[in-house]
Amino acid sequence: MKCLIIDDDATARMIVNKLCSNIDDIEIVEEFSSAIDAIKFLNSNTVDVIFLDIHMPSFSGFDLIQTLKDPPKIILTTSDRNFALDAFEYDCVVDYLVKPIELDRFKKAVNKLEHVKSKATSESSESTSNASDSSVNDLYVNIDRRLIKINIPDIYVVEAKGDYIKIKTETSNHIVHSTLKKIESKLPSDMFLKVHRSYVINVNKIIDIEDNSVLIKKDVIPVSRSNRGELMKRLNLL
Repeated sequence: MKCLIIDDDATARMIVNKLCSNIDDIEIVEEFSSAIDAIKFLNSNTVDVIFLDIHMPSFSGFDLIQTLKDPPKIILTTSDRNFALDAFEYDCVVDYLVKPIELDRFKKAVNKLEHVKSKATSESSESTSNASDSSVNDLYVNIDRRLIKINIPDIYVVEAKGDYIKIKTETSNHIVHSTLKKIESKLPSDMFLKVHRSYVINVNKIIDIEDNSVLIKKDVIPVSRSNRGELMKRLNLL
């Protein structure tokens, strides 16, 4: 983890630096005696954590936190016990260390930081995964100025009808002003296949294949000679 040390006291900075040297995962990027100088650095650089003193001349640690638009995680290092409750009003504050700081207590703060970052990464990954699943499974179509959500795996055939397409699903049918080419680009290629210039089918819904046609539900769908080879590749043949 990349870190900054911000403290107006040189001895305090040296002590935090020495504490950091006992932890393999921490890389000290820079040290500052002034919060304002640190802000200038952070405007063009990113770090994972700041070890931050509260009481500094003209510009306090809290002033720095409030100034940063998207502050990194903060571990406060201070000789003042009185601001602990105020400190945790800020979401970025992970821990509050009172000087003099012992190594065991410092390690606990870093472990807490690693836990917080790991949890955030996990939640972000889960959120992205859920969003991805949703986008893959849902298709919105414009019908009479309304957006209708269709569950993509429920679609078993899409048929071109002039300037419109007919989308058939397990529960309903929808007539949409669109082209077969456009909807084909929105459907997952591992599930759907264009088998004829007028038809895209859900390969997983095929019941039977005979000569140049497939049976899906009660619909007999023609398969063109040029698309038959690709269709046969998709099937798990015995």
